[in-house]
Amino acid sequence: MDLKIESRNVGMTPRWKTEIEERAAALETESLRITHARVTLTKNTHHKKSANHAEALVVVNIPKRHTITARKEAKTFEEAIRAAFAAVEIELEKIQEKRASKEPPVQPSLPYLGVINKIFRQEGYGFILQDGGEEIYFHKNALRGFDFAKLEDGMEVTFNMEDGEKGPQATVVLPLPLTAV
Repeated sequence: MDLKIESRNVGMTPRWKTEIEERAAALETESLRITHARVTLTKNTHHKKSANHAEALVVVNIPKRHTITARKEAKTFEEAIRAAFAAVEIELEKIQEKRASKEPPVQPSLPYLGVINKIFRQEGYGFILQDGGEEIYFHKNALRGFDFAKLEDGMEVTFNMEDGEKGPQATVVLPLPLTAV
């Protein structure tokens, strides 16, 4: 993790810096990697009515463009640091729970088997020869798991099929996994 620690209108003490470093390290988990963190301590002298002159701003970046920000004011910098990191922890836990609740996508089992029969590379389509001799049209956008440019005659595939304007057509085409002989 890239950690930057700054202070404004106040000198940074070793105790504050150590506490920030320890709390930042504690945020990172195996399932949630922090790419960047920035902590800024600011003494707000222009807020004369408020007793809270110590402010801690914590900004944390995690992959997939998530940025978590917490700004807390308190009487002391220790209290502000703890409160800001506690708020960031809560947000990180919410993101972790959300990611954990998503089940990994299941590869659909496709009901039809066939082999690539004809390929029209310039036009971006081809035909699959199904068991029984029927040719099924497919467009290059129906391919999943392999590139149209690397498609070869005789390649075994599995596919879904539906009726199109000119007859049956494959909607999803997957390569069959190679089996060891």
